[in-house]
Amino acid sequence: MRFAVFRCCPSHLLQAYEVSANAILKALDLTSVEVKEFNCCGYPFKNIDFKSYLLSSSRNLAVAEQRDLDIITLCDCCYGSLQQAKHVLDQGSELKEEVNRSLRRERLEYGGKARVRHLLDVLYRDVGIESLKSKVVRPYQGLKVAAHYGCHLLRPSQTACFDNPMNPAILDRLIEVTGAKCVEWSKKTKCCGAPLIGIDDELSENLAAGKMRDAADAGADLLCSTCLYCQLRFSQMQASKSVSGSCKPGISSVLYPQLLGLSLGIEPFELRINPFSHGISSSHDA
Repeated sequence: MRFAVFRCCPSHLLQAYEVSANAILKALDLTSVEVKEFNCCGYPFKNIDFKSYLLSSSRNLAVAEQRDLDIITLCDCCYGSLQQAKHVLDQGSELKEEVNRSLRRERLEYGGKARVRHLLDVLYRDVGIESLKSKVVRPYQGLKVAAHYGCHLLRPSQTACFDNPMNPAILDRLIEVTGAKCVEWSKKTKCCGAPLIGIDDELSENLAAGKMRDAADAGADLLCSTCLYCQLRFSQMQASKSVSGSCKPGISSVLYPQLLGLSLGIEPFELRINPFSHGISSSHDA
């Protein structure tokens, strides 16, 4: 399987995501194609200039289509942005013709052939649960995890088309492939507060702290995230010593590629993680 990997613009702030994702793609024989012509998905200005956002996302879709490749995204925000653009253009509206007029200046055109896939979607539907289980060599023992999906992976459901937005289960199943157990928690599908940074910092902190407290109160040893922005928010909360309504001590967040990668036998340095600092242990460590 070959995919055009769509990198998130601020990925330099969390290089562990790209590094760990690359490691598991390689371990699972999934061929990732780097496309230098990709640009920003347009998410930062979607609510400021919708047409500019639409053109930005559409150009990426057209670039992938020209290469006869589907897109695999690592970031929930990028996934949501590309999916929404595809949904709008596939309605056959005047916007599609307007976008294509601009794209033709670069000899590009959106035809709707390139699919947008999230990393989790590829792991779940293409690789498959049983195949992943067969590759686990260092299963976790007694590890309890709270699955955090992130807003844009699930909503709006008519464009995201990933999982049940009210009761998602795909990430839970992918986590349990590793031997870890998922906990039920009330704030599972709630926002982490990241979009409010710089707008209402106190509310952003309260939302993130509330999620982390709820996960800890449900018995989780750690959170598992699939979104770059969410992971950055949780990491900031964990590092802060003076956050209002601070979270329960000891709860931290890891990226799913890191959690999966360790169970596949990939060395921690290849995943940019110190398992001991997160309280993660596997049968290999025992």
